[in-house]
Amino acid sequence: MNNLEMKTLYPAIEPFDQGFFKVSELHELYYEQSGNPNGEPVIFLHGGPGGGSSPAYRQFFDPSFYRVIIFDQRGCGQSKPLGCLEDNNTDALI
Repeated sequence: MNNLEMKTLYPAIEPFDQGFFKVSELHELYYEQSGNPNGEPVIFLHGGPGGGSSPAYRQFFDPSFYRVIIFDQRGCGQSKPLGCLEDNNTDALI
């Protein structure tokens, strides 16, 4: 068993802030923040394509130390519009 398999997650927490960030005329990215609002910021981006964030991702980071910022890529998860490929390419994603 390697270290990643033995990692214990932090307790489940809820976001203290969440919403949408408009990145084009068509697309809005879902974001959420959890943990310590004054903590060291850490940004977590889910894998893809087509996935989305999960509440379990909040548990990867010590919520007393980190301000955890998670967002869903264009067309994924809770971002709008879901599954849309228009204006959704590598340049736009970066």
